[in-house]
Amino acid sequence: MVRIPMNKDSLAMATEQEAGYGQLLSVLIRRRFLLLSVLFGVLSIATILTLITKPTYKSSMQLLVEPNYQGKTDQGQRKTTESEFADSNVEVDIATQINLMSSSILLQRAVSLLQPEYPDIDIKSLRKSLTLSPVQGQDGTGKKVRTKIVEVLYTDNDPQRTQNVLNAMQQVYQDYNLEQQKLRLAKGLTFINEQLPVIKDRVNQAENALELFRESNNLIDPELQAKALTDALNNVKQEQRTNRNQIVQTQSRLHNLQQQLASTPRNALVSSRLSQSQRYQNLLNEIQKTELALAQQRLRYTDSSPQVELLLSQRDTQRELLQQEMQTVVGENAIASEEDTTTAGEQGQLDINLAGELVEAQTNLVSLQANAQSLANAEQHLSAEIQKFPTLLAQYNRLLPEVSVNRETLQQLMTARQELGLQLARGGFDWQVVEQPGIGEQISPSIKRNLLLGVVVGLTLGCFATFIREAVDDAVHSSDELKKQVALPLLGLIPELPPAKPNGLIKLNKQQTQVLPMLCLQSFRDALDLIYKNIRLLTAFPVKSLAVTSALAGEGKTTLALGLAIAAARLHQKVLLIDTDLRRPSLHKQLELSNDQGLSTLLTSDRALPCQRRIQLFGAQIDVLTSGPTPVDPVQLLSSSRMKEMMLAFEEEYDLVLLDTPPVLGRVDAIQTASFCSGAILVARIDRVTRTEITQVTEMLSRTNVFGVIANAVANSPRYSSTYAESPRSRFLLNHLAAVES
Repeated sequence: MVRIPMNKDSLAMATEQEAGYGQLLSVLIRRRFLLLSVLFGVLSIATILTLITKPTYKSSMQLLVEPNYQGKTDQGQRKTTESEFADSNVEVDIATQINLMSSSILLQRAVSLLQPEYPDIDIKSLRKSLTLSPVQGQDGTGKKVRTKIVEVLYTDNDPQRTQNVLNAMQQVYQDYNLEQQKLRLAKGLTFINEQLPVIKDRVNQAENALELFRESNNLIDPELQAKALTDALNNVKQEQRTNRNQIVQTQSRLHNLQQQLASTPRNALVSSRLSQSQRYQNLLNEIQKTELALAQQRLRYTDSSPQVELLLSQRDTQRELLQQEMQTVVGENAIASEEDTTTAGEQGQLDINLAGELVEAQTNLVSLQANAQSLANAEQHLSAEIQKFPTLLAQYNRLLPEVSVNRETLQQLMTARQELGLQLARGGFDWQVVEQPGIGEQISPSIKRNLLLGVVVGLTLGCFATFIREAVDDAVHSSDELKKQVALPLLGLIPELPPAKPNGLIKLNKQQTQVLPMLCLQSFRDALDLIYKNIRLLTAFPVKSLAVTSALAGEGKTTLALGLAIAAARLHQKVLLIDTDLRRPSLHKQLELSNDQGLSTLLTSDRALPCQRRIQLFGAQIDVLTSGPTPVDPVQLLSSSRMKEMMLAFEEEYDLVLLDTPPVLGRVDAIQTASFCSGAILVARIDRVTRTEITQVTEMLSRTNVFGVIANAVANSPRYSSTYAESPRSRFLLNHLAAVES
């Protein structure tokens, strides 16, 4: 039996990830009754409070609190600036206006107007019920902006009183603004007249200084001229960097070509020309023929023989002609030795091409070096020119802003004086009431608003209670939680069966073997086929024996063991299914087999092994070995050498041996049984097993070869839900078998 040891660290580590929207939704659906209970409770409280609350009324008005000289525009484009030269101690922004409108001085004036009709009113009660806020509007782009319109709200239990209070406040605001406006305009005009002569002198001085600076330095705009020189210097530096890179590349290429040719550029050029001279090549061929004939004659004669002497004389004559031809082609002193005379022209086309590239690289290198010197001279000249500009720019930047600021200030003063004079001529203030106060409207209690608020609060508290309940719940509720909790592959999903109906029982014939409900449907058998295929793909070796176990009893391991046996038998494998639960066996009950003899009988006797029974399910033949009579000490039997010998014998006889083991927690039976197998699979029933239990099981099985985990009774599985309606007989059979199992 081949085993792959598991990593304890990977089993002990549970992957924790942030819950996604789908997980949160599944939690809310699972705890929907708790969520709805909290929601209905909050709605009941909101309804009761709404019915017992006394009605409240609200009246409103809108006022423009802007003085005439602030915020006006010239043809919708230019803002006037006379407000900048008004009394500096007076603030005209909206926040200041709102604080002023709710001040005790103005509220006292309103109280004085209202006390004849409402003696109980005072400043404290008026401030408590009065609310002032700027009105939000939209600009041309649709963006929300705060306008200079203030909305005044007053709430009270009497609708008529809300209107009367706002009428009194309107009168107070209009009187106060009219008084203050006249004072501000008068102070503003005096200030402008005092500042105009001073600003005019500043403008003249600044303009004269700027004109003198330009004439003395022969400049129009120093910033533009300095920028142009800087750009030119940067371009030169960029060209220098490019030129240096090209020089390095050319030198490297020249060095490589010289190494390939083993010659200088001059000798390479000479060799290239000689290789391309037809007359030189012909003479060279004649010399080679003469030397060949000379070598043949020397084999027969001595050097003093006439034949050899004739050939030596002929060779010398040919070499002289070759030397003359070389001088004609390449000039005087081209080749240093006589040996070079005969070898200089012996170049192939590749050497000729390399020689041309070598000469071209030498020429380019000389050109690039000349260009580098030219760029260095240009850089030196531009750097000298740029060094003159920092001082000039500093002087220019000090003079130009002073001229601009003084001109703008003078223009603003003259415009403000003209507009303020017009305001004084026509009274100095234009007040508009945008919206008059009306009879107060009821604002509370609002059943619709309170119910909506109750829904929001109820859902919030319900979700909070749901997530708290979920946090303290340790059960595994989905296959995703199971995958995160254990560091084991998820071999497959088995959907949850519908509840059995009492009146849905049918009688099975003798040939029909009684099995669990899920095995009666083709779709569930297909799911088990897929799980068995996944187990086989996980290992590179044939799985001869497999233990099926779970953390707790009632998680469906017996049914899944039988289903895997059917899946293996349908693949034409010889399968043996053994019930190793010697404490509370159940396989013989589900299959209606006798349990007089079984595994415990074989373990306590020396009889021959076969005492199993062959059954046929869905066209597949399976051998079944029941647990047998309950022994006194099951652990002793399961850990005996007899058990190991039996497993080896069964693995030799069968293609697959499946062991239905007891639960892991609380007993050592399953771990002992799994140690004799090629591997084990863990069955986890959703909504039954807890995170703590599944973690304990994986740690206890860490020394065995656990192939993976199967999620049983997975709810909301649309892939299998439609298969429950395959046929009326299947539904009756499901109800009957579920009732028998329960």
